[in-house]
Amino acid sequence: MTKDNKFAENILQKLPSVDTLLKEPQFDNLIVQAGREVVVGSIRDAIDQIRQGLLSGTNMQINEDEIYQVIINAAIINIKTKMVPYFHKVVNATGIILHTGLGRAVLPARAIKQIQEELSGYSLLQLGIETGKRSRRDECIEELFRQLTGAEAATVVNNNSAATSIVLNTVAKDKEVIVSRGQLVEIGGSFRLPDVMSFSGAKLVEVGTTNKTHAKDYINAITENTAAILRVHPSNYKIQGFSSEVPLDELVEIAHSNNLVMIDDVGAGALIDFSQFGFEYEPTLADSIRTGADIVTSSADKLIGASQGGIILGKADLIEAIRKNQFARIVRVGKLTLAALEATLKLFLDKEIALKEVPTLQMLMRDSSEISRQANDLAEKLKAVNSELEVTTTNGFSQMGSGSLPTQNLATTLVTLKFSKMSSDDIAKKLRKYCTPVFARIQNDQVLFDPRTLLDSDKEIIIKAITEIFGKEL
Repeated sequence: MTKDNKFAENILQKLPSVDTLLKEPQFDNLIVQAGREVVVGSIRDAIDQIRQGLLSGTNMQINEDEIYQVIINAAIINIKTKMVPYFHKVVNATGIILHTGLGRAVLPARAIKQIQEELSGYSLLQLGIETGKRSRRDECIEELFRQLTGAEAATVVNNNSAATSIVLNTVAKDKEVIVSRGQLVEIGGSFRLPDVMSFSGAKLVEVGTTNKTHAKDYINAITENTAAILRVHPSNYKIQGFSSEVPLDELVEIAHSNNLVMIDDVGAGALIDFSQFGFEYEPTLADSIRTGADIVTSSADKLIGASQGGIILGKADLIEAIRKNQFARIVRVGKLTLAALEATLKLFLDKEIALKEVPTLQMLMRDSSEISRQANDLAEKLKAVNSELEVTTTNGFSQMGSGSLPTQNLATTLVTLKFSKMSSDDIAKKLRKYCTPVFARIQNDQVLFDPRTLLDSDKEIIIKAITEIFGKEL
């Protein structure tokens, strides 16, 4: 037996038991907070980690006097790791307003307050106050969309892909639906419209070309088995140059003159016309309804700025048929989504209030001079952390993200950070691993912070994170 093997064997024989370690006072509060089973499992895992390290020869540096405390420390780390929520607060310094990986839209304060105050116990979901009998859970949402868009009826499902699928399954199962080739989009996660249509049971009929589709293309494709025309707003890309699509009013005329259902998937789901603020026109839900679309679908968590959901608006008889589809129960939303959507939609009853209180709109409309001031202030604070840091500000662009306002870059002022002794990738990784993870951009071996997407306390978190990384107190 080698010297190392004898050392390992000696230490292994002296490993404390779980019961012995449980008596340590460091675990008393942790048992109360996390539960006895979690603490016991974490201690057992810590002992196993040390045992495996000794057997493999990787823990030879541990001496006999330290082993007890090493196990305790490892167990505490295990316990705290299990107690930390996976879905937790992060700082979005990327400048992407609707960042899919970071939860997309920041919910309005009123939505958070409503969830805290009204959903902390039992809450009204699907019972009528007057009758005491079962009601529809989407009644409030429907009434709000009636007021905001002029639609006859409305319902909500868990995302826009689900909305498209259930609409097609309801009105066109085993029948043909005509779509322009220029609108056969692929959305995040490699989900493609043809696949969504196939799943719904509808039969895709492609017309036109990638860059040009004409009214006659739709007319010539109509058969006795055609059920609907689907227009998909390409909200995550734009075809520019030699291109054209048939406008919605012409499609409505073609559909209705042939007894077809006109479905308009507007994607981002704007309730406000952003062209009045200098952006390119994005179709609003109200515009689509006024133009005559029979069914309109969109996301709830993009330009509306609520929680994830799929909005379905339109003719009352069609919406009622969608509600009765057996697929509806599979894609229905719960009370958290409904409460967040209700609170957000009520802000849009007054456009000025929505612009002030919906974080997505606040960030979109943020004044460039204010962003510049914040960037300069953050840059000065970061320079003070460590004299070796190269910190500057530069002009750049923010993005809406999640397929909204494509190609429309938002002018911003970026804070750039570089350190000669550490790569930008390493700095970004350390920022992500900070107690409150900070997500930034990397470009030209620089870490970039965009103030556009920073919330009230985020600047201080970034400063503390950089201070900890570079080891110097302010």
